Amino acid sequence: MDGVHDLGGKQGFGPVVHNANAAVFHEDWEKRINALYGVAVRAGIFNMDEYRHAIERMAPRHYMSAGYYERTLTSLATLCVEKGVVSLADLVLRAGGAFPLALPLGPGRSNESGRQFFDIGDRVQVRNDHVNGHVRMPGYIRGKTGVVVHISPAYPFPDAHAHGVSAEDEPTFDVRFKSTELWPDAADEAFVHVGVFQSYLMPAP
Repeated sequence: MDGVHDLGGKQGFGPVVHNANAAVFHEDWEKRINALYGVAVRAGIFNMDEYRHAIERMAPRHYMSAGYYERTLTSLATLCVEKGVVSLADLVLRAGGAFPLALPLGPGRSNESGRQFFDIGDRVQVRNDHVNGHVRMPGYIRGKTGVVVHISPAYPFPDAHAHGVSAEDEPTFDVRFKSTELWPDAADEAFVHVGVFQSYLMPAP
């Protein structure tokens, strides 16, 4: 889906500030939420694509004002309510006030019909799709052309996996893009590699 979470390749945010010594956790509750999320995935309550999409479904104002572990908490709580593990009333009672969840789940989609397999060295173009549900196709590569340089094993198709929609597993193709293809007027000469699911690709014209 096209939301505020898809910030990859966007301009105007300034340089990325990186601190190699930054703490992983700042509060004890962050450790508990991270552990509970891992337990829930291992227990089969939800999968990783459902988890990612529940974060994407957060109201934009909530998403932008929340830190990493608050987003994890919101996703975990939302999915546990949707799966019937807990009720929203229980969460409100324990929180002692309002407990915001992500917005409702919409429809997903199955694999692209007529999708093709590609070999290393093939020139491919990313489909210019705009999907209402979960998608692992970043906005900055849509419609762009690159070259396949590696092929990874098949994995559940995320557009379906996040929504409980039937679909076949797909390989991802490591596609090498020229930076100047992605950002014609605002990039130095370089290569950008992106893992792209099969259904997102078509032969380059």
